[in-house]
Amino acid sequence: MSRTRALHITLACTLLGGCAVGPDYVRPEVATPAQFKQAAADAKWVQLGDAAQAGTDPEQWWKVFADPVLDALQEQVSINNQNIRIAEAQYRAARAALDSANAAFYPTINGSFGGTRAANALTTNSTGAQVQGSRPPTTTINLSASASWELDLWGRIRRSSEAAGARLEASAADLAAARLSAHALLAQTYIQLRGSEVQLGLQEATVKAYSRYLELTRNRFASGVAGAIDVSNAESQHATARATLLALTLQRAQYEHALATLVGKVPAELTLGSAATLPAQPDTPALLPSIWLASRPDIVAAERRVAAANAQIGVAKAAWFPTLTLSGNYGYRNNELTDLISSPHRFWSLGPALALALFDGGARSAAVESAGAAYDQSVATYRQTVLVAFQEVEDNLAAARLVGEEKQEREVAARAARRTREIAANQYAAGTAGQLELTVAQATELAAERTLIDARQRHLQAAIQLYKNTGRTGLPAAVQAPTP
Repeated sequence: MSRTRALHITLACTLLGGCAVGPDYVRPEVATPAQFKQAAADAKWVQLGDAAQAGTDPEQWWKVFADPVLDALQEQVSINNQNIRIAEAQYRAARAALDSANAAFYPTINGSFGGTRAANALTTNSTGAQVQGSRPPTTTINLSASASWELDLWGRIRRSSEAAGARLEASAADLAAARLSAHALLAQTYIQLRGSEVQLGLQEATVKAYSRYLELTRNRFASGVAGAIDVSNAESQHATARATLLALTLQRAQYEHALATLVGKVPAELTLGSAATLPAQPDTPALLPSIWLASRPDIVAAERRVAAANAQIGVAKAAWFPTLTLSGNYGYRNNELTDLISSPHRFWSLGPALALALFDGGARSAAVESAGAAYDQSVATYRQTVLVAFQEVEDNLAAARLVGEEKQEREVAARAARRTREIAANQYAAGTAGQLELTVAQATELAAERTLIDARQRHLQAAIQLYKNTGRTGLPAAVQAPTP
């Protein structure tokens, strides 16, 4: 009867455990426009974006640049980048934390086997006085198993598991964000490397042109056509161009060193051949705000941390209620090992224990208040993350469109500057124009070519940033935030 009664009590307590204190999670609301502001400014954007996105693997978005060297470097990033490895280790730790939280749903069972041999140093007589001597030594052998199980009456364990699960999903999103960030940073650095090579090619051509111009000026000075000041100006122009060439060479070397670090190598292990050209400009990726909010890793991570903070409120509130623990013990105890496992030497116990803190000086109230404040902080962080993400997308949508238009104007300006320099050089050689006109034309052409290369780089960088803004990482659907 006692066993049956204990079983009934256990079942009743288990049924009572269907409730969980604390608020149920509701995703915080954020303003979500039907489309991005800058996307509406370009009527071709959606069509181009859909076409580009349809043919792109979300986990290999950099292939839109059609650059085999970039593709090879990106493969090494996935394997060797140390920031990604850090995020992977943090994800494994979060997964272990969830397993630890879920372990509380089950009883804890311990077993023990041991023996003792003891003797008393003194004995007492019938009057209670101590006398010399000792009792014969006795041996006690014990074999037992004990179990304890906290019944989750108020949902403390469930809320703890819920919080750990949300943190695991946030960690998965952090890992996706780390991968996305590493791939994007490598693509940006690669574009800077190739841009510096294009600048180097331009500067090398400039140095050669200035060398020919210096030689021409010296010949004109020798024949009495040009003055000493013309030679000095030509020498200064030539030396400045060579100094700039050295600075660009250093810049290119530093970009190559940065690429080596990103792929998990020391600089001596990575050498890239010079391409002296920039990758082709890809189309702008399509972005729908509602889908984008549910897939961008940093937004998903921030939203999951809100869910974890919400669950922690329930954990804190559960401390106000008593905890019910069912414990039991079963085993055998005897003076001899040979006859240990037998009915006369068996013992067992089973019973519940109810515990409640009667006074804690306000600790539980402070814990609930702290959990509420942490939740409010996570909500504000989530909304701020969304706002910043919207800003980044709008900025780069504007850059993709306006820098593209700027690049076209820069190309026109560079062509005109080249024609002006050619005319001025011919006139200077014929003696119909002075050195000042040629020097100004040369400086104008160099500046126009440099700004054109810079515009091409910025246009490519805007595309990289947009692909990063899309959150195109292959984030598992299980950890994506709910679609608004």
